[in-house]
Amino acid sequence: MSSNQNNNQDRGWLSIIGPGILVAAIGVGAGDLTAAGFAGGKLGTAILWAVILGAFFKFVLNEGLTRWQLVTGQTLLEGMARCLGKWPGRIFLPYFLLWSFFVCANLMGGTGVTLHAIFPFFEDASQGKVVFGIIASIVGLILVRRGGFKLFAKVMSVCVLLMFVTVVLSAIMLAPDLGEIFKGLFVQSIPDAKDGGIAWTMALIGGVGGTVTILSYGYWIAEEKRHGMNQLRLCRWDLGAGYLVITIFGLAMIIIGSTVEVTGTGARLIIEIADSLESSLGKVGRWAFLIGALGATFSSVLGVWQSAPYLFADLWRLFVQKDADKASLTEGVLIDTNSKPYVIYQYAIATIPIFGLLFEFREVQKAYGVVGAAFLPILTLVLLILNGRKKWMGKNTNHPLTVVVLISILLFFGYMAWSRWMS
Repeated sequence: MSSNQNNNQDRGWLSIIGPGILVAAIGVGAGDLTAAGFAGGKLGTAILWAVILGAFFKFVLNEGLTRWQLVTGQTLLEGMARCLGKWPGRIFLPYFLLWSFFVCANLMGGTGVTLHAIFPFFEDASQGKVVFGIIASIVGLILVRRGGFKLFAKVMSVCVLLMFVTVVLSAIMLAPDLGEIFKGLFVQSIPDAKDGGIAWTMALIGGVGGTVTILSYGYWIAEEKRHGMNQLRLCRWDLGAGYLVITIFGLAMIIIGSTVEVTGTGARLIIEIADSLESSLGKVGRWAFLIGALGATFSSVLGVWQSAPYLFADLWRLFVQKDADKASLTEGVLIDTNSKPYVIYQYAIATIPIFGLLFEFREVQKAYGVVGAAFLPILTLVLLILNGRKKWMGKNTNHPLTVVVLISILLFFGYMAWSRWMS
């Protein structure tokens, strides 16, 4: 048994499934809650298939970047810099800055909306969204800065438990039509395709299970000292558990969202769902959902506030300072969370996107989902190139079935983009 495996056993169950829990926490946060809620309210249970497809896509992509890191000892961004040159950074860095604004504004808004539903101190839901969103951002920043990775992981695991149990129970208690559920799971259709249906479906697939935050898993397993191919099987089980949670949660939110007709501004979505559940399940159902929703949204705030600066610091090192030839994860070198690029970006994403709270929450959510979905074909193409070369991966290149799935991801998003343009 390797020393890494001994370390994992000594540190308990959280060290074994911890990174998968973090994937679930950040992947079933405000992105799933709001995208699935809006999509479910607009399109109903007919798009349940999109949740499964989105989670499956993310699992395959995350397994690919994990395999690259365990084989080479390099983060995927480091591999892009060393093997593909400067052009990936020139494309990805501006995109990452744009993504950061939309995702952080969406997370602040989602948490602000949920807190306003729990503490309705303001008559105007939009005002409550702004005030509580700012408070959530500041609290999240303090927790991440003060607590470090260990406290972050523990808080996230509690949030996962709260959001999973309460939201899934709420969906079950609604006693949905099983015939419609099975139809939505296995029959691919997009209602109102010419009236925003395609955009909302893409936003759902883009939001469920995370987008750019997929890259965070590599830094989390490095924090857990997982190095070498003997850790791949553990990581696959870890990821499988995380994406199973993501799938079940996403399906539950679509079911809940399908019972609500969203009216007015998007800032009232959580309140409308909670009110609907109260009329069906009583006050217990209302509060169970709100507690789960808060766990979901705030876990995403913590996750992005902790992980997005990892990516920026790595991008800055690799494509601005051009230090790709220096020591990598092979030597156990992690991103310094006290370095200037990490700290500056952490404070930036916790403050600058506050201006996004001034826009209607539903439109910010759609923009976040679509912008996030645009990242997936880029990541897919990178994994096809990097993981397809024996020169870099040896015998651990992409399996033929993995290649088929990756090409299918490219074709799917190409088809969705074409359908969107044609409509």
